[in-house]
Amino acid sequence: MAHFKTAPDDVVPFGQKIAFGAGHLTNQLFPAALGVFMVVLVMSLNMNPILAGLLGAIPRLIDALTDPIMGFISDNTKSKWGRRKPYIVLGAVISGLSFMIMWQLNPINSEMYNFFYFLIVSIFFYIGYTIFATPLIGLGYEMTSDYNERTRLMAVSQFMGQIAWMIAPWFWVIIYDQSIYDTAPEGARNLSIWVGALCMILGIMPGLFNKEKIVPDHSKMANLSWKELAANTKEFLIGIKLTLKNKPFVRLCGATFLVFNGFQTIAQFAFFIVVYYLFNGDTVAAGQWPAWFGTVSSFATAFLVIPVVTFISEKVGKKNAFIIATLLSMIGYTLKWWGFNPANPWMMFMPIPFLSFGIGGLFTLMMSMTADVCDLDELQNNERREGMFGAVYWWMVKLGTAAAMLTSGIVLHYIGFDEAVQVQAADTITNLRIADIVIPIFAGILAILVMWKYDINEAKSNEIREALILRRGERKTLEEVKKDTKS
Repeated sequence: MAHFKTAPDDVVPFGQKIAFGAGHLTNQLFPAALGVFMVVLVMSLNMNPILAGLLGAIPRLIDALTDPIMGFISDNTKSKWGRRKPYIVLGAVISGLSFMIMWQLNPINSEMYNFFYFLIVSIFFYIGYTIFATPLIGLGYEMTSDYNERTRLMAVSQFMGQIAWMIAPWFWVIIYDQSIYDTAPEGARNLSIWVGALCMILGIMPGLFNKEKIVPDHSKMANLSWKELAANTKEFLIGIKLTLKNKPFVRLCGATFLVFNGFQTIAQFAFFIVVYYLFNGDTVAAGQWPAWFGTVSSFATAFLVIPVVTFISEKVGKKNAFIIATLLSMIGYTLKWWGFNPANPWMMFMPIPFLSFGIGGLFTLMMSMTADVCDLDELQNNERREGMFGAVYWWMVKLGTAAAMLTSGIVLHYIGFDEAVQVQAADTITNLRIADIVIPIFAGILAILVMWKYDINEAKSNEIREALILRRGERKTLEEVKKDTKS
């Protein structure tokens, strides 16, 4: 396989990568924190798991519907601050404030009062999250045109994003530590303020410090006004149709839908297995074990998986790296059957080096491959639409996440999980452990089948880029870039 040396103009400066990564730290900290805080709804506010699942699903469905709209707006905005950055700043502020308000729940209120309060505020939160995240993703797709530099950029952003998953499990320890807070709901109310403020500060960094790529000034962009945005529904729908006609992109969406949402369905199960299986429902005895499990998993992703996957992708291509990473994660899920052992809690760390390849490899590679697909789309349709691609991609993710949250609650309910008791039935725990292994493995197998015929490799990506350079009439030709080519 021929490899092309990255041209100096295509290298994203390290400071730019860090600023972009700060945005992804926020982008990951929100769902990471939600995954921990949502446990409070079931374990401490005694909410029915199906109702808790609905609270995870309904706002995400609304969020998924707004993503393509936000992608269209971001792609077609013309302002002196850019087409992405104003929304990134605004969305970070809205979502941060909404997260603080969302968790001001009190156990003295009725179950349905807490349900509807959380539901209404979370809808505002997810609207702000869409305003922030969709332009952020689009910004990343256009920061470099180089095949491998895209993977390196996404590796840095995913590395920083993993910091969120390292620290978020400790929120569980803080919330349930009675020397800090008298009750878990009190801990959630207070800690949410700190989390929301931190996300606001980190979230505005890309809006302040990243540079947007200058793209061809199409006539429709040059003349677009805010009034015209509201009148472009037909063009917006055509944009979605064009995006979904891109077969390589549909494969990326399908594989992400399967792997990520297989993971999301069982994400909370580790907390329940540690507390109810390893420590027989004793949250005090469980102590810091759930937090250490999450932190070590994220540490392995950041320091082991992302560098290894980046290296593998440069050697054998992004698709093959994805298949390898997914197969390794399946080994990890299988090892969980022996890893969760009440006689030796330390065994829970055994599967982690394999488990971490699932999510760590997924987004590092998929976001890089989506940037490649955006080039193919421009070649076919003569238009840059990173925002739309980012929106549709994350629309698929969020649609699946909504389904996963609801499925998670349904699984807990039908295996007999009882939120009102401290000790769960033996059959319930066994079925929970089986679901924790089988669901993500099955999803991973389907994802590999979906990606099997994905055909954009390094050589094809550079052919597309050469054609775009000639079409745009840029001064630098790919032949000049190739003078440093090495085989």
